[in-house]
Amino acid sequence: MRYLVTGGAGFIGSNLVDKLITLGNDVVVLDNLSSGKKENINPEAEFYKEDITDLDTIAPYFDKVDTVFHLAARARVQISINDPIGTHDNNVTGTLNVLRASSLNKVKKVIFSSSSSVYGENYLPLNEMMKPNPKSPYAAHKYIGEIYCKLFNDVYGLKTVSLRYFNVYGPRQVEEGAYALVIAKFLKLRREGKTLTITGDGTQTRDFTWIDDVVNANILAAINKTPDGAIYNIGNGNNVSVNLIAEMIGGKKEYIGARFEPHDTLADNSLAKYQLDWHPEVNIGQGIERLLQDER
Repeated sequence: MRYLVTGGAGFIGSNLVDKLITLGNDVVVLDNLSSGKKENINPEAEFYKEDITDLDTIAPYFDKVDTVFHLAARARVQISINDPIGTHDNNVTGTLNVLRASSLNKVKKVIFSSSSSVYGENYLPLNEMMKPNPKSPYAAHKYIGEIYCKLFNDVYGLKTVSLRYFNVYGPRQVEEGAYALVIAKFLKLRREGKTLTITGDGTQTRDFTWIDDVVNANILAAINKTPDGAIYNIGNGNNVSVNLIAEMIGGKKEYIGARFEPHDTLADNSLAKYQLDWHPEVNIGQGIERLLQDER
């Protein structure tokens, strides 16, 4: 099979590329390296430094591709609040371009990386039947991307699947700047002998999902028969507090001002289990222990 991965130099994308190549597939990577790293790219992949906001430039790379995994995005809530227009360009126009290029080149399926942020504040556990309630430009961008996926499925006959990720962590997670998530930040601070800074009171909870489980969800979404325009939660199905994460990683703690974000997330992953036969295999304790082993 021949696959194309947008954002294949990023944290999730590069791990997915490695797995696809291990399984004996040909893989094309498109990435503008704005947040991804060239050293993350598997040397057996075809790499092209391109930007998904330019349809005419990227469209030829979709020729003879069986399935597209669309992971390229300017991620994170705060970045989108600071730059709603720039992030819209990448996250919405870029997604539309990927879908259009896929349709024009008769790609069989597109797997879109969405986000649990589309739910906003909602009753727990979060399930796919709930009405999205975006609370940031980034969340809105991902919801618009899901709508476009369903539209291209219905209007152009392009098979699509949207995967709503819940707090992905693991090897190659971003440690620096606005793209860094809490586990990566804590590990870096611990390594440097610095205090772990916790926003708010640390009681906020997240459903942390190990990278290999997310990679497997993408592959299952590609190879399994799925309903038209399907949407799945990809979360571990258990949530833990930021305070507990800090205790597991170890080190002194410091509390700072709360951020604009939902207090809790928790995935109902039963639909993905039933329709994709996807079952997360690594719990938060096992995942952090693996990361700590890598630090030793």
